[in-house]
Amino acid sequence: MSIYKLSFKNLKRRKLRSALTMLGIIIGVATLVLLIGAGTGMQSYMKEQTETMMGDISIYNSSGGAFMGSSEDAYLNNETVSKIKSMSQLYEIKEETRFNTEMNRTPLYVLGINNWDQVKFNGTPGVVIDQSLVDKFGYKIGSKITIKDEDFTVTGITKETTGMGMGLVFLDVEKAIPLNENKVTSITASARGDPETAKKDVESQVPGTMAMTQSDFTKQIDDMMNGIMLFIGAIASIGLLVGVISIVNIMLVNVTERTREIGVLKAIGFTNQEVLGSILMEAGLLGFMGSLVGLIMAAILLQLGIFFFGPQLGMEDVSLAYMLPAWLVLVVVGGATLLSVLAGLYPAWRASRLNVVEALRYD
Repeated sequence: MSIYKLSFKNLKRRKLRSALTMLGIIIGVATLVLLIGAGTGMQSYMKEQTETMMGDISIYNSSGGAFMGSSEDAYLNNETVSKIKSMSQLYEIKEETRFNTEMNRTPLYVLGINNWDQVKFNGTPGVVIDQSLVDKFGYKIGSKITIKDEDFTVTGITKETTGMGMGLVFLDVEKAIPLNENKVTSITASARGDPETAKKDVESQVPGTMAMTQSDFTKQIDDMMNGIMLFIGAIASIGLLVGVISIVNIMLVNVTERTREIGVLKAIGFTNQEVLGSILMEAGLLGFMGSLVGLIMAAILLQLGIFFFGPQLGMEDVSLAYMLPAWLVLVVVGGATLLSVLAGLYPAWRASRLNVVEALRYD
């Protein structure tokens, strides 16, 4: 009966401290998974979209201005386009154009595209405008709009934006190129054979061009996101580290309060290894349970983020699987558990080294 009294003497206080310690781990893990999961999800989604929406190779003016600008240096001239189309290494050649203009004194960014799978919109392909133009002018599907003195009928509405306060219009490339004085911004094509070889052939045989393969775009995405992921991972890890440090403090306090209990256990035959193992198991369970709860909280928040913000970012098709890959779940749960065990190592060692007689005299 005395053993039970010793075991439960400070049970309520220990439970409260353990709950607070677990709360620190929960917050740390949830923050870590939330930030890294969002970054990982965006990275995976962007790479998948790049692979499915592009050809093997994309060709631009070597100035690089074609990505957003509308200066003369940004475009591929007619002679360059003809040379590219005549290359035997390329097939399924598709042109795109983009340019800046105004509509009713509103800055407008027009994209002439040939692959409508890259745009999320309501309606049908042809002439798709963004929500800002709908809100400003009251346009709807079937409305007439005028771009560079040409009248068009709105066929769809998208939630995608330029992010620069400009109206956005997607047009069939056949309609857009004449509006842009037949200037081509980029060409995508499939390659016969190795895309890297086709890339080198284009750049060597067609002066003034820059070619990029899918792997080039993927590398750009990785380079960009890896730096961001490293930064947010370091910030988020601070929260988890605070939770782990609190385990050291709590376990030390628990060991001190349970000195007599540990003494009794050793007196009835518990070895140093068994005492050490029990304390480490307690610390590991705190980390394991805290990481699981934190993971569940992060998953809920990520799903809510997809639901509320996915459509605005053009990422409504992204799923939770993008943001919570198996490696992230295993690393976070396993890492939090391991760190918790390591955090409990000193308190556990201290408990296992207690002298039985002194422990039994402890009050």
